[in-house]
Amino acid sequence: MEFFKRIFVWWSGATLGLMWTLRGAGKPVGEDEYGNRYFEERKASRPGWPRRWVVYKGYADASKVPPDWHGWLHHTYAEPPTVAPLPAKPWETEHQPNLTGTLYAYRPPGSLWRGAKTPAATGDYEAWSPEG
Repeated sequence: MEFFKRIFVWWSGATLGLMWTLRGAGKPVGEDEYGNRYFEERKASRPGWPRRWVVYKGYADASKVPPDWHGWLHHTYAEPPTVAPLPAKPWETEHQPNLTGTLYAYRPPGSLWRGAKTPAATGDYEAWSPEG
């Protein structure tokens, strides 16, 4: 079953085609705390601008890429975070992937997903009626 997933399923890891490309054209650069692996072209197809890519661990979701690796992937930083890590600011929080659509998504009070218990009206609202 794992072999067939490698051939046909791209959203749960690298397919055989990507693994072939990685072996021939890519060099491993590093891995983040989530298990995502990052690669760069061995020989740049455009001088000074090598392609960079990520192989996700598990489901492929771009929000699982931490900010420092995102900057490296998009050529904002020349060096990967394994060589030159970004200094953490004291006000920064830990990176979290996008939780929309999961059990951990934010559900505001009154949401249908929280039982739709809306707070009682406070008396400052008057409903519109067509009669006047």
